[in-house]
Amino acid sequence: MEGKINKQLKRVLKKIVKEAHEPLAVADAKLGGVIKEKLNLSCIHSPVVNELMRGIRSQMDGLIPGVEPREMAAMCLGLAHSLSRYRLKFSADKVDTMIVQAISLLDDLDKELNNYIMRCREWYGWHFPELGKIISDNLTYCKCLQKVGDRKNYASATLSELLPEEVEAEVKAAAEISMGTEVSEEDICNILHLCTQVIEISEYRTQLYEYLQNRMMAIAPNVTVMVGELVGARLIAHAGSLLNLAKHAASTVQILGAEKALFRALKSRRDTPKYGLIYHASLVGQTSPKHKGKISRMLAAKTVLAIRYDAFGEDSSSAMGVENRAKLEARLRTLEDRGIRKISGTGKALAKAEKYEHKSEVKTYDPSGDSTLPTCSKKRKIEQVDKDEEITEKKAKKAKIKIKVEEEEEEEEEVLVVEEEESSVKKKKKKDKKKRIKEEPVSEEEPCTSTAISSPEKKKKKKKKRENED
Repeated sequence: MEGKINKQLKRVLKKIVKEAHEPLAVADAKLGGVIKEKLNLSCIHSPVVNELMRGIRSQMDGLIPGVEPREMAAMCLGLAHSLSRYRLKFSADKVDTMIVQAISLLDDLDKELNNYIMRCREWYGWHFPELGKIISDNLTYCKCLQKVGDRKNYASATLSELLPEEVEAEVKAAAEISMGTEVSEEDICNILHLCTQVIEISEYRTQLYEYLQNRMMAIAPNVTVMVGELVGARLIAHAGSLLNLAKHAASTVQILGAEKALFRALKSRRDTPKYGLIYHASLVGQTSPKHKGKISRMLAAKTVLAIRYDAFGEDSSSAMGVENRAKLEARLRTLEDRGIRKISGTGKALAKAEKYEHKSEVKTYDPSGDSTLPTCSKKRKIEQVDKDEEITEKKAKKAKIKIKVEEEEEEEEEVLVVEEEESSVKKKKKKDKKKRIKEEPVSEEEPCTSTAISSPEKKKKKKKKRENED
């Protein structure tokens, strides 16, 4: 494998050198070159030699007498395992499957602990509800339950190891005047058993977290420095292995864990997410909201370099991760300081913040808010009077215009009536003339225009009356 001659091979080849008259067929070209240098044997490596070697391997049972097929199969399997392990440079410290399993178990333990603690608080709350408000820490709550048990025992119990003196006194005072119900001993035993489970699981969780930290520092030290143990382990678990994660691009690592949001945004044509699992890194968490996208992009780029260095590099130091993290922190400081600088001018001078001085203002009572009647000033009253006068003038003008229109309409109606009367008078005249012509053909015609004459006189009289009324 390494192109070196074994001791057994040297012994065999030295015996053959004296008797050999033909070149030696070799399966590996490097090995042939080494044999030629050290033993002065001419070697051949070609496709024909590879076919010949394959034939020898397939017919090994017939060529070597006294070898059983089972032993030959076991030898081949062992050789294959040793070769593959040697090729991969197998190391127990570089197994990333342990990290995947450890981080998955840690998440499961957190969920189970939350469920158990919630059930324990709710269960014991029927007996002593005030204790849950006084003790906020879940582990100390369970330890107090395990030590005391029934509510009546708090007066005689000493909790100085678990609680400070003030809290202990408050718990004892609350136990005397508690509003909880009485509980049997069997119920208390079951609650205490649940408390022991919670304490054991929390202790195992701390051990598992320490194990995960050690594994991450052994397998991916640079990634651990960049994003932390938990975020690095979750990235490896999400990708499947450290090698698979090293094949991802920086943009993929940036949104790893936010696949649903990404495809939802692509479907609805909205803004794509800026970060996934990398959001929980300490560098992203300590930035302001407007710079989180920039820092997550830069952190993803540097993290990918650290992942590839850990996956393919032979050095196991974390110097590269420390250097890149220092660069990111410096970049973060410049981004944060840029917002404090002046907008106008050169932009180099920092904005001077004025010293804060507390100014207390004494406010007087305003009695005007007591009355519910609407109050208006003199100016408003004058304006209202002027507006009323203008409105009345407009109404008067409209009334005059209406009267004129009505008068014109009446005059037109009167003219029509007069014309109709004239036409009727003319018809009567014609009829009378015909009758007179029949009765008195020689008699003189008498003028009959009294109605026609009287009508214009009536018009003049009516006009005079209207003018006098106006």
